[in-house]
Amino acid sequence: MPGRARERTGRGMDGSTAAHWEAVWAAQDPEAVSWYQRDPAVSLSLILEAVPDHDAAIVDVGGGASMLVDRLLDTGYVDVTVLDLSQVALDHSQARLGERAGSVSWVHADVTIHRFDRVFDLWHDRAVLHFLVDPDDRARYREAASAAVRPGGHLVVATFALDGPERCSGLPVVRHGPGELTDLFAGAFEPVGFVGEVHVTPAGVPQPFQYGHFRRR
Repeated sequence: MPGRARERTGRGMDGSTAAHWEAVWAAQDPEAVSWYQRDPAVSLSLILEAVPDHDAAIVDVGGGASMLVDRLLDTGYVDVTVLDLSQVALDHSQARLGERAGSVSWVHADVTIHRFDRVFDLWHDRAVLHFLVDPDDRARYREAASAAVRPGGHLVVATFALDGPERCSGLPVVRHGPGELTDLFAGAFEPVGFVGEVHVTPAGVPQPFQYGHFRRR
């Protein structure tokens, strides 16, 4: 069971990056950002396949204003944590969930430097990893995921595919295919499977995504 809802301010996060995302969320309706999904069907399907037990501990990295937390609660999961670099994004979800926000653990932090004080059965990330253009940041991300996922646990990560956009929200991105994801997580995680999705933005623009499902060694 999760503890009471909590907010932690990440220390050491890059000021310009954090400020960028706070500005993005302050300026836009959560349903208007390009990555918005009313129904995160692929993510939910992969999570249900990996951890069907509703007592499973799940962390959604970069899930600040995502609808995934709503769907997880609707499905019956009872141990859900949401981490995001933007407090404004987390505030959007907490306001949307109302009283149900109290059953979620909220973490305001930079995933590349934050270390959880617990382990999870599943780590989910849709659209954070591809913003880590610095190889050192990607290495720190891998270390964070490795530390946070229990042996035998799962990693579900989605980034822009190799034929996806080269920039998003005014920032460059790093695109991944199954091979690039496998290489990044080699040693700590073994691949289980891969799924492609063409996400259509609220503005009607198609964006190819690559999902990877990995198991912690």
